[in-house]
Amino acid sequence: MPRKGKTSRNNSPLFSALQELERQKQHIEEQIRGVRALLGRGNGRRGRPPGSGAVKSGPSRLSSAARKRIAAAQKRRWAEYRKSAGKSAGKSA
Repeated sequence: MPRKGKTSRNNSPLFSALQELERQKQHIEEQIRGVRALLGRGNGRRGRPPGSGAVKSGPSRLSSAARKRIAAAQKRRWAEYRKSAGKSAGKSA
């Protein structure tokens, strides 16, 4: 296991380099924000602005009559499918 004293001396240049890179990063991010503001793009988000209210909350609700109509239509489709599948099965045998 390395000694603590030796490790702290070795990390000092790395720590200084890290601080300098963080400073440069902040400076570059400020420049990017400035250019985006000049371009009129704001913070770079795309799509609807947050809180525009265009998104519905919760599941959509169907009336019981609508559910019955949908169920009846689906049953008719399945009946037609089974009927046609039965005819084609009889032909191949």
